[in-house]
Amino acid sequence: MRTLYEATAKPLLWYLLKLTSGRRQLAEDLLQETFLRAWRFVDRLPTNPGQARSWLFTVAKRVAIDAARADRVRPLEMSVADMEIFAGIADPTESVVNVGLIRGILQKVSHRHREVLVEVYLRGASLREAAEQFGVPLGTARSRAFYALRSARAQIPDGRGADGAC
Repeated sequence: MRTLYEATAKPLLWYLLKLTSGRRQLAEDLLQETFLRAWRFVDRLPTNPGQARSWLFTVAKRVAIDAARADRVRPLEMSVADMEIFAGIADPTESVVNVGLIRGILQKVSHRHREVLVEVYLRGASLREAAEQFGVPLGTARSRAFYALRSARAQIPDGRGADGAC
């Protein structure tokens, strides 16, 4: 068996790689299954090295066909690497929860602080634009934004906001 393995493993692996469209792990699994079947049926293995090689290639092809049929019946398996494709997909549940949290926090902040927060952080205006819109000096808009954020952080329910760190 060792001699047969050393003589045929590499060409069999290349053959199985071709049959599995280059999926190395699957090809290696199929190679292992091919040699397991050869070991189980060692009494049927041809003694002529050329015939044994042909026999192994036939077994490898059948093993690959069996694996392909099993894949069609079995649900698709996903690895951790495959799951990374979902990492970039936004979770709408999280945004709904965040919107509810922000609304609750904004209701607890004073009106003047809330209007600056909404204008600067939700609508994307600059502090200068917010100051002009509310008819207050730039320093006042900055001060309101600072205290609005401080007040909002204190409202965060998980406790991170109590010390101002967010």
